[in-house]
Amino acid sequence: MISEAGRSEQDGRISLAAFRDGAVRELVDGAALHELESGLLRAAAERPTESVWIDMASPSPAQVGRVAELLGLHPLIAEDMVEGNQRSKIEATDGLVHIVLFSLEYGEEVQAHEIDLVLGDGFLLSSHPASWDPRAAGHFRAGLGPIMRSGPDHVLWAIFDAIVDAYFPFADRVEDAIDQLQDDVIERTDRSTLSRVFALKRELIAVRRAVSPVREVLNQLTNRDLALIDPEEIVYFRDIYDHVIRLTDELDTDRELVTATLDVYLSQVNNNLSAIMKRLTGVTVILAGIGAIAGIFGMSEAGLAFSGGEAAGFWVVAIVTVAVSALAALVLRRIGWI
Repeated sequence: MISEAGRSEQDGRISLAAFRDGAVRELVDGAALHELESGLLRAAAERPTESVWIDMASPSPAQVGRVAELLGLHPLIAEDMVEGNQRSKIEATDGLVHIVLFSLEYGEEVQAHEIDLVLGDGFLLSSHPASWDPRAAGHFRAGLGPIMRSGPDHVLWAIFDAIVDAYFPFADRVEDAIDQLQDDVIERTDRSTLSRVFALKRELIAVRRAVSPVREVLNQLTNRDLALIDPEEIVYFRDIYDHVIRLTDELDTDRELVTATLDVYLSQVNNNLSAIMKRLTGVTVILAGIGAIAGIFGMSEAGLAFSGGEAAGFWVVAIVTVAVSALAALVLRRIGWI
């Protein structure tokens, strides 16, 4: 089940990376804010070869408000970043592009962490929980320089691609769970198996809720004429778009497989119930025959039988009754009723 990570009221970590003259300068917290106040963004906007990346990890509302003021963000963007509870989306307003995505983390349940990305003239702002580190992505293993050299829109692509690539292990895990669940449903039908079916169904819904809107985000990002996105960068975002299409198709297939698995489970339950009913019917046939014969003779014959005074005919009838019951049991056994 999906759950939103909460926002801490404590101040988070703010880091700033500025690419200038082929080198990256990195600052954190107070030094980063001081650099923004000194007009770093204006310099980056005036020089196409310079770019700035401001990264906020679990920021407090006060930090978000201060950074938003320095960057000139619309108040609604700052409000969305503080409140969270958004869905994946893209909004282009006032010369800014605001993108909301979700990273997935699997523990006892699937958790979706909101990631806000704001692309402006010469800068990229990212806000996310401290448990998720954008620099852990493979694109940044060689350092920030090669990525930031191509501008903030290329940094946006690197983060975007890392988020989408992290979805695939969840899809693979779901597919493995479905395969195991299908085998278990055939072998046994109990409450634990049914619980796993519904848990997997909830997990699929959670993952799809986070992934599905990304397709529309990328569709707008690659087809709208956005001045902040270099035309040469569009091909990179289209590559992510292809990945998302494949992923959503896999999730749709997985959802159908889970539904089919649930149908198989219900069929197995009905088959088991039918088998039990057949066995009960077979036992009833045997006992009804014995009861009918016993009722004809009555209980008055039992005393003479135990005292040895019963005629031979009683024993003949008793033996025939047992033989017929045994024959009925054998026949019912061969046809699978008992």
